[in-house]
Parts: sequence; structure tokens; C-alpha cells
Amino acid sequence: MKLNELTVKEANEKLTKREITSLELTKACLARIKEIDNKIKACLTVCEKEALEAAREADRRRAKGEAGELLGIPCLIKDNILTKGIRTTAASKILENYVAPFDATVVKKLKEAGAVILGKTNLDEFAHGASTENSAFGPTHNPWDLNRVPGGSSGGSAAAVAADMCLFALGTDTGGSIRCPASFCGVVGLKPSYGRSSRFGLIAMTSSTDVPGPLAKTVEDAAIVMSVIAGQDKLDSTTAGEKVPGYSQKLDSIKGLKIGVPKEYFIKGMEKQVEEAVKAAIAKMEELGGEIIPVSLPHTKYAVPVYYIITPSEISSNLARFDGIKYGLSEKDAQNLAEIYFKSRGKGFGPEAKRRIMLGTYVLSAGYYDAYYLQAQKVRTRIIQEFDRVLSEVDILATPTSPDTAFKIGEKSNDPMQMYLEDIFVSGASLAGLPAISVPCGFINPIGYKENKMKCGDIEGNKLNEKQKSGAGGLPVGLQIIGRRFDEATIMRAAREFEQATEWHKRKPEL
Repeated sequence: MKLNELTVKEANEKLTKREITSLELTKACLARIKEIDNKIKACLTVCEKEALEAAREADRRRAKGEAGELLGIPCLIKDNILTKGIRTTAASKILENYVAPFDATVVKKLKEAGAVILGKTNLDEFAHGASTENSAFGPTHNPWDLNRVPGGSSGGSAAAVAADMCLFALGTDTGGSIRCPASFCGVVGLKPSYGRSSRFGLIAMTSSTDVPGPLAKTVEDAAIVMSVIAGQDKLDSTTAGEKVPGYSQKLDSIKGLKIGVPKEYFIKGMEKQVEEAVKAAIAKMEELGGEIIPVSLPHTKYAVPVYYIITPSEISSNLARFDGIKYGLSEKDAQNLAEIYFKSRGKGFGPEAKRRIMLGTYVLSAGYYDAYYLQAQKVRTRIIQEFDRVLSEVDILATPTSPDTAFKIGEKSNDPMQMYLEDIFVSGASLAGLPAISVPCGFINPIGYKENKMKCGDIEGNKLNEKQKSGAGGLPVGLQIIGRRFDEATIMRAAREFEQATEWHKRKPEL
């Protein structure tokens, strides 16, 4: 196995035994980036010089007897998280040359733990999207099929982990932006509870749902990273004082765990093979000792419309700092301002950012605030109450992460509504502030799918050849596990038990 293909746990064990050095590990990751990122385009900035020096420092620390699960481990950071001395663009032309004067709290914690930052990853501009096609610097490509999207908005981070450019990456999740790309790229993605990890130094999208979290090769790796970045921060008043457990020490059996399966997450229109793969995963969890309990979350159908009223509203406020946008206006004033703005100063924002600014300004305007924004917040409260009620009866919820697999680049870019519906299974947990994790649960070859690289053959009608039936090659499917607020430990416990009983997480794309 090449060094860049190691997991965090495996690399730490080798570093501890002095079998390898952080410098060797970091050079292997940098070499992998140079080798394949011209195909994938996961990285916006690579800081080779700084990474090599950080690796040497990590080796010096270990030589002095210091230990740590992330000491000397190379990683990548989503480019909407501030990094001192390293460019942070949010994938927008407006911030193309911005270099932050300080580190985000989660980055500061990683550096203190000795992690080696290789660079910054691509995303949808200001994290607005579900495909990483909205980046001002071009789309990221899915390592499993270069003609397809990696998901978004943390698509660069997910693609980089899947392609072994790093050992783990940080992303941010506002309405599925860690979980969706984790599902599409066949890696583990954890959205912590709102308030579990600090938002200080994160370029804000939707301040009431934004949360940084890890993308990793295994659940245990995600647990290791989460143990470092979690915790209360005096610089972020929304972080909670809840005690942070040693997540990687709590990954034991799921025997007796009550697993709720909400019927509203298996809907008409989702890919049949995705549904089958997720149901097979749930059956495996039952085989492992979990108790499967059917439940109902009837307000699930309102999660996407509520999210896409609240989110543009908060975006229109948060982006005001970049270009002098105003909000809370009358409808007429909002229209006049928007016309002036987009003719003059709005050239720095891409189409999706402009669309969301317009929607948010409209929703917050004097004539529509009560009808849209206030009503959405009331429905959000009902969604929260519904989740809390169901999770008082079961320990976790098991659902699909996405209704489909990765779609082709350009396939949905001209239809915003189709793109927004990608969030249908992930936005509810975000609105409720609950922890959720996506873990690989299968690989499928959807009807009409022809592989870009692995050449497993064309599909004729509804017939699949033996290789396709087995899921060889194909596109990843994600299982989502949702838990109670601040109970990341239980969802990681369930995800790891499933992961260890299957082989899906061990598959690698051929590039």
C-alpha cells in the first residue's frame, strides 16, 4: 500500500513505531496531488513549502517523545475555512486573492494537534450548491467517473479523500454539504450537531445551520478528527458546553440499539437501486443486533422548501459584508437596488450566489417577511419537535443520504429546482441541528450508466451483466445515520459497526 492510501489510524501507528516519517507521508500525498489533480481539480491551493515544513516540525515533535493521533497527518481544508497565511477564496472571484490574518478555530486545533495542511479544496461558490459546479474556478470531477459531479458543496474535500490525495479533509455542512459529497464519492462524511464544532473563521453561509466536520476514509478516522475539532469556543457563542467524549473509544457494538426507519425517506422517484442498497444496509444492521423500528416524520416533505427560504434569507445578510448589499427593504426598493447592484458591483458573484441573494432579499422584504420567512421558521420548529419526539423513542434513524447517485456534470445546472431537491434527505437534520453521518453502503450501475474508466460494459435494456450486478466499479451509495443532539458517539458507533461488517469502504476508484 502506498503511504497516501493509509488511513489516519494506520498512519499514526506507523509514525508511532517510527516505521515512516511525516515528511515521507506528506511527500506521498503531494505527489498524488501532482499526479491526478489535473483530472479531478479538487484543490484550489496547494502549499507544498508550508506543508513540508509542518511535516518536519511534526517529526521533531515525535522525536522528542510527543504523541498524538493527528501529529504529522496530512489533510486538506475546504476553501471557505480561514487559514492564516494561505489563500481563502470561498471559490469566488470576489475573494480570489484574499489571505486571512488568522486561523479558523477548527484549523487552529488541527495545527495544535500537529496535522499537516496540504492546501485548500474546491467548493460551490460560498458553499452555494450540491455539485461543486458553481465554483468560479471550475467544477471538481468525481474520481469514480470523471464525467460526473462529486456532490457539493464540499465536493473538493470528498473527491480528494476518495482519490487518496490526503488522509482526511475538513468540509462544512449547511444542508447536506458534507454528507452529499461523501455519498457521491464513497467516503465517510460527518455533520456534527450544530454548536459542537466552532464556526469562528468559517465564511458564513447560513449561520443557523453551518457546521464544520470531517470527511475521511473510515468512521474511526472521522471519530479521531472529530475528537480534536469539537468543543466549546469563546469566540463562537453558538458552541455548546457539552462535554466532548473520546469518540474513537466509544465505537463498540450496536446490539440492542433501536434504529428508526422513517417511511418518508423512501419516496417515489428515487433510484430503485439506491433504495435497494440502503434497505440491504438496514437489514445488515438488524443482523448485527440492531432493532429496526418503522417510524414516521411527516414534516420531512417541508424540509427543502423551509431550508430554501431560510437559507437565502441568511445568505442575503451574510454576503452583505462583501459587496454592500442591503436587506429588510420594501419590495420596490429591493427591486431597484438589485437592478443597480447587478449592473455595477455584482460582477464578482456567480449566478447561484446572485440567485440566492435575490431570493433572500425578496423573502425578507417588508411585504413578504411574514408570509415566507416567519412561516418557514414556524415550520422549522415543527420539524425540530418531530425529530425530537421520534428520537425519544429510538436511538438513531437510518435513511438514504441521497435519492440518487452522482449525476453528470451539467445535467442539472440549468434547473435550480432539481439541484435543490438533492438536499431532500439531508436538510431536515440540518434544520434541527442534529448530528448525521454518511457511510458507503454499496456501489450500483444505474440504467444507462457507462463507466468512464473501469469499462464494466454497457447496459442493454434492464439487464445487468454479472460484474454490474456485483457492483464492481459503478457509483457509490451512501447510508445516512441521524442521531440525537450532541450524540455523535452513537451514530459513529452504528456507522462503524456497519462499516466493519462490509467491504464498501475499502473500494478505490481507478484513475
